[in-house]
Amino acid sequence: MAEAIIGRLVGSGIVSAGDVCVVEPVQARRELLQREYGVYTFADPSACVEGADIILLAVKPQDLDTVAGQLGALHTSQLVVSILAGVRVERLQRSLGHSCIVRAMPNTPARIGRSMTVWTSTPQVTTEQKDTTKRILGTLGEQLYVPDEKYLDMATALSGSGPAYVFLFVEALVDGAVRIGMPRAMAQTLVEATLLGSVEYLRSSGVHAAELRSGVTSPGGTTAAALHELEKGSLRSTVAEAIAAAYEKAKTL
Repeated sequence: MAEAIIGRLVGSGIVSAGDVCVVEPVQARRELLQREYGVYTFADPSACVEGADIILLAVKPQDLDTVAGQLGALHTSQLVVSILAGVRVERLQRSLGHSCIVRAMPNTPARIGRSMTVWTSTPQVTTEQKDTTKRILGTLGEQLYVPDEKYLDMATALSGSGPAYVFLFVEALVDGAVRIGMPRAMAQTLVEATLLGSVEYLRSSGVHAAELRSGVTSPGGTTAAALHELEKGSLRSTVAEAIAAAYEKAKTL
């Protein structure tokens, strides 16, 4: 995710590569990032954090305390943007000894500029810093500010983990088509185009998904037969339980 953000920021021109410093402990990764994006790279944060306006935390949640110790004391005006899954603002403030914090949850389509990022901020974040955050997250795709942090864990379960749900559904559709005799490559093409077209149709129509589904479902037809099997398999409740399980996990990270 960190590399996706670097690529989008530099590629969009919102910042120049020379204004970006990346802390990466693995030498091979440092060399790759510097070669691919033209950014400055360092093995530890001491050389670049002090003069930074914005510090983006993109590490594993369990590494937060270690990284916080390496960062040292931050200036009150420095903005910290965290994309650590499940790590609440209160813990970030405690670990960092710092209050000017944005917590954000992007998802993996950020790599192609189609992320859905949900974010919130502490009262210490200025209007100007919020505007800057919008521009940064906007390079990844769509962004949505929420006033209450509770929605971040919910977003982690829905949009953060969501691509995995979609990919699993794609696998299931393709495997189902192969089962009835369709070549896998053909099935993949049909599934991808159908999903993309359906979502774009939904977004452009302004109509509830249930109404669009009803429009496709002729009485006694093929779609009705398929939906009957999905309902018999408790698709709705299984999906709801899956999101609830991800939400509970996000709260305990």
